[in-house]
Amino acid sequence: MSVLVVGTMAFDAIETPFGKSDRIIGGAATYIAYSASNFVKPIKQISVVGGDFPQSEMDDLASRGVILEGVQIKKDEKSFFWSGRYHMDMNERDTLDTQLNVLANFEPILPESYQDCEFVMLGNGVPAVQHSVLKQMKNKPKLVIMDTMNFWMETAMEDLEKLLKDVDVLLVNDSEARQLSAQYSIVKAAKEILKMGPKYLVVKKGEHGALLFHEDKVFVAPALPLEEVFDPTGAGDTFAGGFIGHLAKTKDISFENMKTAIIVGSAMASFCVEKFGTTRMKEINAADINSRIKQFVDLVNFEIELV
Repeated sequence: MSVLVVGTMAFDAIETPFGKSDRIIGGAATYIAYSASNFVKPIKQISVVGGDFPQSEMDDLASRGVILEGVQIKKDEKSFFWSGRYHMDMNERDTLDTQLNVLANFEPILPESYQDCEFVMLGNGVPAVQHSVLKQMKNKPKLVIMDTMNFWMETAMEDLEKLLKDVDVLLVNDSEARQLSAQYSIVKAAKEILKMGPKYLVVKKGEHGALLFHEDKVFVAPALPLEEVFDPTGAGDTFAGGFIGHLAKTKDISFENMKTAIIVGSAMASFCVEKFGTTRMKEINAADINSRIKQFVDLVNFEIELV
């Protein structure tokens, strides 16, 4: 069961209270692909890079079952670059530099070989670009998941609202949910957002876990307490990769299975933050993932005798 992933493949430069990286590989689609490829293959990628993007990185992704036919390579241009500094509270960060480069005029083209994808993950990006990929699909996908952020709510709200009507699952953090809905209560925010089109809403709360909303149902998942968090960059995208990877693997898009998908996504995100960039995602194997998921299960497993 192949998964279509749309998003950035880029360079990041990160500063945290625990260290600093030079230019390292990043981008939403990169993290999603590394995460999802642990559960399902192939991953069919749509992105754009410059001539500076390492061939070794493309080869590594390909070795993990990531198809790169839909990745445009503009040899005479530079890849997207983002630089940021995190505070001691890792939920807060300052953007130091953003260089759109190849993203400035990116027009995605869906290869014919991608038309069979039933699961679609629209990584955070320009809503019009995300929507253009969906419009190129001849058959309606079984599930469309989308990630977005505050910036697009401020600069491209009309396009975002159009796209939400064609999306099954929306992934946002709590501040984004509040901004999109104009509601402070997350429960009220969820109700407003579900009116906009998505059938499911996942609200990511970083070190405080995640919530899943569907109709009148709510599921709350914990985050794994970690002694050290080196770099939260890409954690949300890694979560998304684990989430859609599990759903595509099981071919089950019920609310009950989405509960499991949230735990799987959370487990993958917990690996991502342990080292800078994609480093940790390249190291883990199936045994590591199963052990980490078991930790999540043990974390919330208890017995109670009602009186």
